[in-house]
Amino acid sequence: MGICTVNSVDLPDGTSCESGVFVERCKYLEESKCVGICVNTCKLPTQTFFKDYMGVPLLMEPNFTDYSCQFKFGVLPPQPEDDITLKEPCLEVCPIASRRRQVAQTQSTDVGQCPKA
Repeated sequence: MGICTVNSVDLPDGTSCESGVFVERCKYLEESKCVGICVNTCKLPTQTFFKDYMGVPLLMEPNFTDYSCQFKFGVLPPQPEDDITLKEPCLEVCPIASRRRQVAQTQSTDVGQCPKA
C-alpha cells in the first residue's frame, strides 16, 4: 500500500486511541487514479471484512487529492447515504473517466457520470 504510520484516532465514545493507521500515499489509489476502484475494490470490501470477519469496526478515509488514506480501527463507517466518499466525483486524471469523455465526444452522445458506485 505504501509507507504507513500508527496514529491516534478519536473514538465514538469521546476517547482517543492509537488505533489508526495513516497511509502516506496509497499505491493502489495512486496507480489507479480512480475513485470507483478505490471505493469498490478497496474501501468498502476492507471495511466489510474487518467488521464481519475480524469483529473490528473500521472506517477508511481516502484523500483523493494527495492519495493518502486514514484507517480508523474501532470506528464504524457511516451509512452509505451519509458517506461523503461515496459522493466524491470522478477525478480529472481518472483514465476510465477520460476514456468515457473521449467516447462521448466522438459519438456525440452523453455517456453520463462514471458508474463508480
